[in-house]
Amino acid sequence: MNLELDGKIVLVVGGSGLIGRAVVERLRQEGATAVPASRTGNDGLTMDARDQASVDAAFASLLDQYGRLDGLVVTAAPSAQTLDASRQGDPEQVLDAIDGKAMTFLRVANAALPGMTGAGYGRIVAISGQNALLTGNITGSVRNAALILTAKNLADAVAGTGVTVNTINPGTVTATPDAEVQPGRPGQSSPDQIADLAAFLLSPRTGTISGESIAIGHRVLGVTSM
Repeated sequence: MNLELDGKIVLVVGGSGLIGRAVVERLRQEGATAVPASRTGNDGLTMDARDQASVDAAFASLLDQYGRLDGLVVTAAPSAQTLDASRQGDPEQVLDAIDGKAMTFLRVANAALPGMTGAGYGRIVAISGQNALLTGNITGSVRNAALILTAKNLADAVAGTGVTVNTINPGTVTATPDAEVQPGRPGQSSPDQIADLAAFLLSPRTGTISGESIAIGHRVLGVTSM
């Protein structure tokens, strides 16, 4: 399937991370100009998505160089392994985690949307997680749920403008995902599989898909939601 991404300008925030690197590579295979952004600026833009001034400066640099932005992928967030399990219900950790994931996404998406809506075209994809569907870790659950709800609100706000907003929700991300899915658990997925889905959602051919929260690997086995 030709995703029609040739020549598209796509910003990948968190582009130096495990998933971000796979997304950048996949988009370049499709002929897109994938621009990675990270706090270090390695091989791309320097952006600290927790700092509004840094986001604004990075977007100014991007638009100065390329003139437009067709797509955005936000995968920047602290790894779940960095969260302190002993503080999973600590309000301070929960708030910090929301800022590091959901508000990071919102800052970057807000910077991208005016240009996209003005052009009548744009694709935004956020990487959340199936922890949003699970209890047992308030921090992990709330930060992912907040991102999904933020993306849905943005999708509804721009409905009919030619801009779409969707989230991808992996479970455990590993280079060698297990095909078996355990009861009460989400399926595993690889960075490459996530990148394939991100590329699909960034395609001009998927303009009728928006406001969706899409599980990858397998939605939690034995649980349904409407």
